[in-house]
Amino acid sequence: MLYLVLKAAISGVIIAAVSEIAKRSPGFGALVASLPLVSVLGMMWLWRDTHDPERMAAHAGATFWYVLPSLPMFLLIPVLLKRGAPFWAALGAGCALTIGLYLAMTWIGPRFGLRL
Repeated sequence: MLYLVLKAAISGVIIAAVSEIAKRSPGFGALVASLPLVSVLGMMWLWRDTHDPERMAAHAGATFWYVLPSLPMFLLIPVLLKRGAPFWAALGAGCALTIGLYLAMTWIGPRFGLRL
């Protein structure tokens, strides 16, 4: 149980740090947010828990393919905000787009041999 609390605390600190950094410098905050910190921590914890190279390889490969459908969200949100959309509407539209693209990826990916 302590291990789970530690993982949650570290993850929370990273999110809080990104938020604080972005207040001072939006560009640097974006850089830190774009780092695959969550993926790296997830891989470290998965390795610690399983020591299974096959599972780790599958996880890392699937992570790559799931990052791709999330990227358009980061283009849509600024476009909507610059056109006067409220933040929550822009965020909601970006999340909806991402969900739709994730569903498309899980439907189309296996047809091209991707194991997700």
